[in-house]
Amino acid sequence: MKQNSTVKEQSLHPQTNLRSTAHSAVAEQLDERVLQALHAASEKKALDPVVLDLREIASFTDYFVILSGANERQVQAISDEIYEHLKKSGHAAARVEGYKTAEWILLDYGDFVVHVFEQKARRFYDLERLWRESKRVQLPPEFGADSASSLRRES
Repeated sequence: MKQNSTVKEQSLHPQTNLRSTAHSAVAEQLDERVLQALHAASEKKALDPVVLDLREIASFTDYFVILSGANERQVQAISDEIYEHLKKSGHAAARVEGYKTAEWILLDYGDFVVHVFEQKARRFYDLERLWRESKRVQLPPEFGADSASSLRRES
């Protein structure tokens, strides 16, 4: 039944169906706040940035922004930078969890959720595999997606 409503929605609003049917989306379609979070994370040298588009498979949020830090201190620094940057632009996080232990810090902005992991915890929880039905957003190299990917393959 949901499939019919999706087809109906697309036929009623064809201009809103901008994404391709491929298993990826493009960064130009991202909310400005998601891009701000990615820029803030790159300022603190976040590793292996990934954005998952969950709009077609989840109702609680639109995107997951997944990042890694090399250690607990960097994980906290990344989350601090994202939090402060978005707060200054008028977007406060609804909830922050996991800050003290800094193994996995979650910043909930409603329409998107930022997950900042320590590398070992990211491999263990493997959100990319868990949410493999989502579309992976193609990020430009300025966010360090290319260099981080090669680092990930080496470890």
